[in-house]
Amino acid sequence: MEFALLFKILIVVGVFVLTLLVALYSTWAERKVSAIMQDRIGPNRAGPFGLLQPLADGVKMFMKEEIIPGQANRALFILGPCLAMLTAGMTSAIIPWGDVITINPESVPFSEYFTFGESKTYIVQAADINIGILYAFGVVSVGVYGIMIGGWASNNKYSLLGAIRASSQMISYELAMGLSMIAVIMMTGSLSVREIVEQQDGFNWNIWYQPLGFIIFLICAFAETNRAPFDLPECETELIGGYHTEYSSMKLGFFLFAEYFNMFISCAIIAAVYFGGYNFPFMHDLGLSDNAIAIIGIFVFLGKVIFGILFFMWIRWTLPRFRYDQLMKLGWQILIPLAIVNLLFTGLGIIVFK
Repeated sequence: MEFALLFKILIVVGVFVLTLLVALYSTWAERKVSAIMQDRIGPNRAGPFGLLQPLADGVKMFMKEEIIPGQANRALFILGPCLAMLTAGMTSAIIPWGDVITINPESVPFSEYFTFGESKTYIVQAADINIGILYAFGVVSVGVYGIMIGGWASNNKYSLLGAIRASSQMISYELAMGLSMIAVIMMTGSLSVREIVEQQDGFNWNIWYQPLGFIIFLICAFAETNRAPFDLPECETELIGGYHTEYSSMKLGFFLFAEYFNMFISCAIIAAVYFGGYNFPFMHDLGLSDNAIAIIGIFVFLGKVIFGILFFMWIRWTLPRFRYDQLMKLGWQILIPLAIVNLLFTGLGIIVFK
């Protein structure tokens, strides 16, 4: 077997397992963070510090009875959570988790089973495509169909209202999110996420040049992932459970996992686009080999993503939920005009300073 093919398979499987584990243990972290903020203990029964609680919840989801309402559209009812989970997982393919790594054939165990040739460099990324940003926005846009289909197919007015809220919310905030990303694309001249990260070498991060764009993108990320204070599609005080009211067992689990998947991917994109990805300060002054810096960069990138996830959780348990009219006003009357202004100033800055 070609080692390049094996390495690519390992990267794809590794990204999938990492995304699954982060989504799984984000539920545990969320409960622990909320417990700390509310002076409670949180999960502490299943395993040490409650670390086996997500596995217990997963087993519970699988063992619960599958219920499909009699008046529901059965095919679409099943398709909804599957589509939400699929689109959430697909976005991770274009995230550059680390810099290139050079592998010498002599240093690989069991080298007699692989075809190497000369030393080669490999990228720690599932798919390095030159339109990575467009791919991410395209897949995220399709994700709204999972929620919309699930809410409509349930034949429940609360589910339908939640699905309508989700679709209007995502469409509204995708406009401002796209405009804030265009400013970064204008600066870097590339749609490739890897090239955007490479241009932020060391401490030359885009956050210093696009602070307003970052704030707009961050707010829109909360709305895109249906996280509080923008969790109107599943507002339990008004809609029981929103678009997934009629769901049970692992169909409900798919919707819940998709939310944490999307939060993880949103934090990864924010870290890659605005905070340098796997780049870190003084990375070239440590006197280490390129491979060592690349490996450290992977952990630095994951650290940035974990910090972002904790920030998402902190906001959820700090700010109250917006009213629906406030949500729409913020998106259309405030964020979109600000994103356009940021776009104009970015263009002016490029003309003056480049």
